[in-house]
Parts: sequence; structure tokens; C-alpha cells
Amino acid sequence: MALALLLAPVASFAQSGRPSADETDASAQVATKGPALVAPPLRPATTPGTQAFVQPRLPPPAYPSTPAYPPTRRLPLVERAFGQDVADPYRWLEDDLRTTPEVARWVAGQNATSAAYLAQLPGRDALAGRIRSLFDYERISLPRRAGRFYFFLRNPGLANQSVLHVRAGLDGPDRPLLDPNGWSVDGTVALDAWVPSPQGRSLAYTVQVAGSDWRTIRVADVRSGRLLDDTLAWANDTTIAWVGEEGFLYSRFPAPAAGAEANAPVFGKAVWYHRLGTPQDADRLVYATPDHPEQGHKAAVTVDGRWAVITSEIGTQPVRAIHLLDLRSGKPGQWASAAVAEGFDHDWKFIDGIGDRLWFVSNDGAPHYRLVELDLSGSPAWKVVVPERDQQLAGANVVGDRFILSYLNGGASVALLTDLKGRPSRAITLNDIGSASGFAGRPGQDETFYQFASFNRPPTIYRMDLRTGVATPFAQPRAAFDPEDYLVEQRFYSSKDGTRIPMYLVRKKALAGKAVPTLLYGYGGFDIAMTPGYSPVRMAWLEAGGAFALANIRGGGEFGRAWHDAGRLTRKQNSFDDFIAAGEYLIREGITPKGGLAVQGGSNGGLLVGAVVNQRPDLFAAANPDVGVMDMLRFDRFTAGRFWTGDYGRPDREADWRTLRAYSPYHNVRSGVDYPAVLVTTGESDDRVVPAHSFKYIAALQAAQIGDRPHLLRVESRSGHGAGRPLEKTIASGADVLSFLAFWTGLALPGQSIPR
Repeated sequence: MALALLLAPVASFAQSGRPSADETDASAQVATKGPALVAPPLRPATTPGTQAFVQPRLPPPAYPSTPAYPPTRRLPLVERAFGQDVADPYRWLEDDLRTTPEVARWVAGQNATSAAYLAQLPGRDALAGRIRSLFDYERISLPRRAGRFYFFLRNPGLANQSVLHVRAGLDGPDRPLLDPNGWSVDGTVALDAWVPSPQGRSLAYTVQVAGSDWRTIRVADVRSGRLLDDTLAWANDTTIAWVGEEGFLYSRFPAPAAGAEANAPVFGKAVWYHRLGTPQDADRLVYATPDHPEQGHKAAVTVDGRWAVITSEIGTQPVRAIHLLDLRSGKPGQWASAAVAEGFDHDWKFIDGIGDRLWFVSNDGAPHYRLVELDLSGSPAWKVVVPERDQQLAGANVVGDRFILSYLNGGASVALLTDLKGRPSRAITLNDIGSASGFAGRPGQDETFYQFASFNRPPTIYRMDLRTGVATPFAQPRAAFDPEDYLVEQRFYSSKDGTRIPMYLVRKKALAGKAVPTLLYGYGGFDIAMTPGYSPVRMAWLEAGGAFALANIRGGGEFGRAWHDAGRLTRKQNSFDDFIAAGEYLIREGITPKGGLAVQGGSNGGLLVGAVVNQRPDLFAAANPDVGVMDMLRFDRFTAGRFWTGDYGRPDREADWRTLRAYSPYHNVRSGVDYPAVLVTTGESDDRVVPAHSFKYIAALQAAQIGDRPHLLRVESRSGHGAGRPLEKTIASGADVLSFLAFWTGLALPGQSIPR
């Protein structure tokens, strides 16, 4: 919830914090629900009145017939807003399916219908098997060093959840510390964030249940592996900032009313101090704004423990306020505070601090961001350390005696090293299109770790010796394919208004020059940059002979503030125009045949797909809007929705309402026009973009006269917005979605042919 909106970038072991659907499978995100349609069969759903998404095993016919949709009750509900009558016949589907029998029965019927249809698709089971084999390699996350200990996640290949390991010394033996695979029978209780104390004696971590954004914080003793009694509830979109070895700062909301955890808007996120070995009700409130409950606060602590830096946010826009707490001025809850950046006019990303010097990345006076220093030795004074460049400065770290700066270059990432005065020392160069990320560490350390990944290359972890500049592999995956068989390009095309838009294009080298079924993915919102990354699910599509395209449309964070602003509020239509132009380019250039284009997007990208399908249904053969924001007139009434008004606008303001009404997917389904095949996917426990958005949208599609292609809903049990999903669900949903898109675009899966 909280400030998490609709993510959609690449897979990562780390939690993503913004609006998005965290996907194990990079930009081809598929956070669906519905018991698996792949062996082994899933257990029955546990929600009373619902039916598990269990696939019947039927001999597939040559051509699956369009299913008869379950009946959906219509309400005679019409409301008048700003002089217009707006019907909302499916508002009853906003009720939580886990507590409302009628909604649960409706979802069960939808799942049974889609499961029966998907079971008939040619090549689905073979595709699931191939996705499984593509996941079957050892995966290791970026290590974090604390004292003499190194912490990292490891998955041998097919474990539902990765195991947190610890290593004493760089060359010491690995030891499992936390294994979430034993926390639940179905793998849906997950390890989320984890932060070791400065010397590595303790480790605080967050537990996620069934995909919910609510977290519980626990603590483990690193040496013994013993789990402490500390249990902190109602954390959501929190950081964990250790204050020495004895306690830490974290953020939490007031406990919601019983039964309102899934849908109620959230207010009043404050920063608390927890001392190890004490109950949560003994925690000390250290920063809150009760007069402004719409503000949310997070904490970080400088490497020397001198200052706590409080970052305050009012939404998902890149504007923040900064306050400091003097940790040497008294006891927790009595620390002196001071404002250093107020007004929510600019973005301030805290990096670290030593003594009276604190460093931030900011867009104050620099739309592409720059590195600045706050000197507290006298009157607080700011100075520029690294000036703004043409490339977007996405982040920075202080490691050893230098800065490592991460820049975005047309959607890809590059890194630059400087000394602490901002003088460049070396660049980390890449020989391929891809993304380098990580570079964490602390002042005084002589090493950092980073990873490189691309569409055709699983992440490789490197250790860089900062004294010599030499980078050596720390963990190198063994891919089940030859990356050299694939061509990765960056192309540019013109949007409706003439703006040049970059797009990544991936396919087999042997297919270059041929028109093949193509999967087009996009996001375009919340200042989030879509960068190259690896996905086993997407690789299965590429292996089968399809192409993949990722359009870096306006609204994202690829090119600074102007690029983001050009795709939000009254300019949101630019995002849709950019995406439509990408599809037209792919067809015009002979990359995909007419009738061979599928579109996919998650979260804000699900909104994107829903909007463009309404506006240009003739352009696409198939679509997968995943965990999408589909009712733009009521999105702000649920959970994290109120945070999104900076990108979407406020439905209670007439000018914003008219913009939203014009593109809202739920309100703009057009009867009398042939639509592409649509598979809508969502998660039962999604409390970021509540599943009601998908429910109401699919009900509108199924009720409209939009042709004979199927329009189906797949709801995944004990699953949320994407984060924490067990591998088995990822494989099952990936096979379902891709086999659906393959069938309707004409992509023949291994050993199959598709009759046309």
C-alpha cells in the first residue's frame, strides 16, 4: 500500500517500493491468481465459497470455443457528476471476495470458466515445462556486508522462496539463516526486506503473507540463528534503520479497523523506535505529523550513527521533505529535530553522511538531478558536489572514499565513480545493452557488489575492488540457452505528436527481418524507468520464436522530470499515444504481422493496456492487463489509491474528472467494435490495486458486444500485487498468460501448430 503504486520493472530479490506489480519475471509481469493450471495440481482454495483455479485435464480441441461467461448481476446505479450521468452497475464487486459470499461465488465461476478455456490451449503444458526448466538455475542476490558478515539470498533453482544465507568473511562457508519455504505449506508466506545491524549481530526482516502489502517485522540473532520474540505489526512500505546494535527505526500505520485491512485508505504513517527485547507497545514514537495524516514518513541513519534522516512523502510524486533527528541529543522520542528541506517542492534522496556532512541526490534546480552536500558544521549550508548532466542521475552510494553514481542512459543504466569532492575517477563500462545495479557499501569499505543483466542475460553478480578497480564475478548463472542467439536492439520511433520514443526490441538473430508474433510491454507512469532485465517467462516466449518489445513511453522516469510530466495528469493521453505508436511501428516495420501483436502491462501498465485496447482495439490481437487500475473515477477510495493523484489527478475535481472519464478503462468499453482476446489477471489479496478494478472491468467487457474472442478473468488465490509470489504460481501464471497470447497472435509453441 502506502507509497507503493504500480511497479513493473525487472525482477529482483529486493522489494520495490512504488506503485507497481513486483514481478519475478521482469517486465513481462503476470501477477495473476487462480490455482495453478500446471502439475502438480493445486490444493483447493481456502476461502469459503470460492473455487480454486484448478485446470480440468481435457483433450484439447483443434480450436478452443469461446466460453459462456458466468452471469453477473447488474445494479441500476447511475450517479451524476459534473453534469454527466455515469453508470456503475458492478459496484457490488468492490466488496472483498474473502468476506463476501456473492463476490466469492462470482470469482469462482470466472476462474472455472477461464481454467477450462486455458486447459484447451495447444502447447500450454509444454510451455509450463520449459518455463520451469528456465528457472532451474542457481540464483544469488547482491550481497550486503555488515561487520565481517556477508548476507545474500540463494535459490537453487526451483524453490518457491529464496533462502537468506550468511557468510563469515568473503571466503567463509555459507550458512542458511532464514528459510521461508518452511513458513507455509503453499509457499505464500515470504521473506521481504532484510537489514543486518551495523556489525551484523542481528538481522531485522519483514514477513509478507499471501501477497499483502502489510508486513510484520521480526528479528534473528545472526550467530545462533535464533529467532527473537520481537514482533512488530502494521508496517507497510517501511525502511529499517538500525541505531547501533540495540534497536532500529521503522515506519508503521495505526492498526486498521477489523475487516478493513484490505480496502480502507491508509493515513498516519509515523516513525517509531524499537529496542530489541521489548514488546511493540513499548516502542517510542519519534516522528509524526498528526495535523497532516496524509503525509508518510521513513527513516535512515548515517553510517556513523550521528543523524537520523526523516524523509516525508505525500504521494508517489518525486517530491519530498527532509527533517533531521540528532541521535546524540537525548533518548528515543526526545531527539532534537530540524527541518532542512520543506515544502514538498523537490525530490531529495538521502545517500549517507559522516559527521556534519550529509549527501543527497536532488532535482532542486536540476531536472536530471545532481549530487549535493549539506554541511551542518555551522549554519546549514548546501553545495553542489556533482553537477547535473544530460543523463538522469538515478541514485548514488558512498563506498570507501568515493561516490558511485548510477545514471540512466536512454533506459539503460551506467555507473561513474568519483572521489568525495565529485572529481571523476573511472566509469564502469558495459559492452552490451543492459542494466548495472547495486553498488552498495559503506564509507571505509574497499569493495562493492553490483549486478549486470539484460533481456538475454540472467543477472551476474560482480565484486569490485575499489583499490584496484578490478571487477570479478561473484555469482555467474548458467543459462539454459545461448545468449548469443538473441539480438537486443534499441530503436526510436515517432509518437502521434512527433516526439521520439525509445523502444527495446529482442528476438532471435535468425528471425531478424521476419515478421513474427510480438509481445509489446509498457508502463509509463510514476517517474519509474523501465530498464533491460531478464525474465525466464519472457525467455520462453523468445525461444518459441516470438519477439519482445519494451516501449519507454512518457510518464516514466527514463529522461527526467519533463518526461514524467509529459505523461501524467492532463497529459496522460501521451502515454497511450506513445504505446499505440509503438504497436503501429512494429507492424509498419515488418517486425510483427498485422494480427500478430499482443500487449501486456502490470499495475499502471494494466491501466495502459486497458486504455489502449479501448482506443485502438483493431491494433492488437491479444491483451493481458495485469493487476491494473481500471476504474479511474473511484481509484482514490481504496488503500493506496489516494497516493496516486499526483499522476492521475483527483476525481473530485471537475477538470481532473473529465480527463479521467475520457480514458478510464472500465467506463470506455465500446460495444459494436471487435476487441482483441483479453485475459485479465489479478490477485485475491492485492491490497495495493484492489482486485475490484479487474472485476468491474472484465464484467463490462463480458457484457458488451465486442466480438467473439474470449474475455476472461484469472484470479490467483493467496496472491497480491506480485511481490512474494511463490515460484509455482509464477510458472503456472506465466504458462497460462503466454499460451493465451501465443494462440491469439499465431505463435506456435514447441510441438504445436495453431489453426487459423
